[in-house]
Amino acid sequence: MYIKIFVAFMCFLTAPLSPALGLTDDAEMVESIMALRTDVEALYTKIDENKESYKAEMKSLTLQIADSEAQINRADTSIKLADQELQKIQDKIEKTSAGNVELKPMLSDAFTLLERSIREGFPFKVPERLAALEKIKSDLMEKTITDERALALLWTSYEDNIRLTSEIGLFKQRIEIDGQNVLAQVAKIGSAMLFFETPDDRIGYVTRDGAGYAYKVVSDKANRESILALFDALAKQIRTGYFTVPNALVLTGGAQ
Repeated sequence: MYIKIFVAFMCFLTAPLSPALGLTDDAEMVESIMALRTDVEALYTKIDENKESYKAEMKSLTLQIADSEAQINRADTSIKLADQELQKIQDKIEKTSAGNVELKPMLSDAFTLLERSIREGFPFKVPERLAALEKIKSDLMEKTITDERALALLWTSYEDNIRLTSEIGLFKQRIEIDGQNVLAQVAKIGSAMLFFETPDDRIGYVTRDGAGYAYKVVSDKANRESILALFDALAKQIRTGYFTVPNALVLTGGAQ
């Protein structure tokens, strides 16, 4: 009798529990689904934000590329004008030689043009190049070389001036920063860009400043690292490839 009552009582206690457990499982499943849906919606939102950010970045890069191409085209135009000027001088030399006339007036004009081109052109080893030109003038005045020899040396100087427009490499030269004249290592990219690194760890590039040039120091970490990477590549004789550097294009060609 007692056993039957106890069993019945136990059944009475346990019978309602199954539906309650079922409701709990359903509630947890619903909460889990809702949480997953929230996560998915957050991911979609982030994807949309990334798409907009990517579009804005691509637009900015497109504008930068267009600006760089425009500056490169202007630099190419300046080089072509220099080539034309060189061709004019070559023609003048040929006509003068054929006519067996006095060379000194033509040499004087050629010295003046080249000196002005060096002073006003791309700021690479300007004092050294001017000194070499002055040496030819001095030798000619002292008659230690003939007019014909001076003409040949001057022609070589013109060729060197043109060669600099395509030469790429590392060099040492003195530059002026904040009123100080310091010996720096420079990375020359033709006559389009010139980057520098000083012994006291100032890094930057040449920029156009009115009719002249100025040396701009870079403090941004990313730009500093990109310039140092270029120096490292050139030190390893790597002169071709893709490099990310600050927009340091300068327009050269001297006075127009």
